[in-house]
Amino acid sequence: MDRLLDLPPGAFVAQLRRLGTQRAWWIREGSGRMRVSHPALEEIGEALAAGIGGAQEHEAIFLAAAPTSGALFGAFLHCTTRGQAQGGLRHWPYETLEAFLHDGLRLSWGMSRKSALAGLWWGGGKGLIAQQEGKPLEGDARRTLYREYGDFVSSLGGCYVTAEDAGTRPEDIATVFEHTRFVTCLPPRFGGAGNPAPATAAGVVCGMEAALDACGRPGLAGKRVAMQGLGNVGSAMVDRLLGRGIGSLVASEISPERCGELSHRWRDAPVEVRLSAAGDQDILLEPCDVLIPNAMGGVIGPDVIPRLQTSMICGAANNPLVREERDGAALHERGIVYVPDFVVNRMGIVAVANEQFGRLDPDPEIERHLDPNWEYGIPAVTEHVLTLARAEGITPVEAANRLAERLCRRPHPLFGRRSQRIVHSLERSGWEQAGRPRGRAVAAR
Repeated sequence: MDRLLDLPPGAFVAQLRRLGTQRAWWIREGSGRMRVSHPALEEIGEALAAGIGGAQEHEAIFLAAAPTSGALFGAFLHCTTRGQAQGGLRHWPYETLEAFLHDGLRLSWGMSRKSALAGLWWGGGKGLIAQQEGKPLEGDARRTLYREYGDFVSSLGGCYVTAEDAGTRPEDIATVFEHTRFVTCLPPRFGGAGNPAPATAAGVVCGMEAALDACGRPGLAGKRVAMQGLGNVGSAMVDRLLGRGIGSLVASEISPERCGELSHRWRDAPVEVRLSAAGDQDILLEPCDVLIPNAMGGVIGPDVIPRLQTSMICGAANNPLVREERDGAALHERGIVYVPDFVVNRMGIVAVANEQFGRLDPDPEIERHLDPNWEYGIPAVTEHVLTLARAEGITPVEAANRLAERLCRRPHPLFGRRSQRIVHSLERSGWEQAGRPRGRAVAAR
């Protein structure tokens, strides 16, 4: 019999339905053991307790099948001591359940660290929808999928708050909002902060400058920069870098249409936009002062690190290292300064995390994260991490994790550990028994 972790997401949904359910959960005990909603799923709990897929003492994982399409939904809670678990909703294809869990576990852990280092009273969470085979859904089918994800979030009682991420569009978030109040990143017409890409770009550039200063190479003026990914964040970042007087920039883009559009946009600037095939990592090997990974994670590992021709890595991509500790150490040995992603790419959550408290433009609560004089600002935290790493003889990853771990354990001043109580109430209420399967099990995809 195949391991459950090796099943495609659609086949795992079919397995859930054979068990007479559409939902499952894993909740961590104080001993580290993962309690599981169904005994038949115990092997997954054992794997999680053993740290598979980047599990880092996650408090809970909730999975469910979309009632209409059978797509696999997920909500991952890492540490909620500081507040509700918050993190964007990624709609992405996954070959196996293990790949699905790996992404949710790593990304929710990153959100815990990111929020803690930013001084936000939020915990770390992540939402996932496993994209099914074929073209991405559009029209009514897509709206139904996101309404059902909204129902899933509402069923969790507020222990997880969702938002926009890769594969999810602003209009999708508006659809989610129709079925849950536990969502941020709303379109401005609903009073939300909208697209956080410009703020994210500003934060990464701010952190980049602080890192260069800390390393005795102040300023971006005249620097050569290489960038992987020219999406909303990447293109906004290019504009900011040009404003800082960079010497030259080469960037990769996988969309021919966008490549042409951006080449025309920056035709009079020292910018080269290269069309790249999906999965092509050549841009990472470009000689440069700063390498900026802005696409998907897991791109810098043992096959790439020996060939890098840069002195610093600082970008917006979440989890750019294949294995954080191993690859952070390898970069350190080569003398390449790696600025951890969760130190500098916080502005996405900063821009939307507290939108329920109203909007200001400009908003001093957001702008202060770029202020070098604020202790939780990106410049100060970046400098602290790099200074601590040098003083202790450790990598920047280790230094940032040490600082984040300490901050993660500070309880919310009003609602400390409330989400943990919500999780246990879901267990007591039999959450996994609600919403019995309808019709035949979905075929494996």
